[in-house]
Amino acid sequence: MKTIRKRFGERVKALRRAKGLSQEELAFRAGIHRNYLGGVERGERNPALDNIAAIAKALDVTPGELLTFTKKTQPMKDS
Repeated sequence: MKTIRKRFGERVKALRRAKGLSQEELAFRAGIHRNYLGGVERGERNPALDNIAAIAKALDVTPGELLTFTKKTQPMKDS
């Protein structure tokens, strides 16, 4: 089972790639460090609400859209 952090990271990565942005460009637009964004995309980081909002704004989506996962049949672990 994938953790919510992993699924969130995959969602951020997919949206970033769909917009044709590099990690560096997205991180710059969101005002966060590129290494931090990489950790988020790999599911290693647990981003705070402020960072979720900043990433969403930089991707021109709502924070809710970042939390809308496409594989709804796959169960999630809590941690």
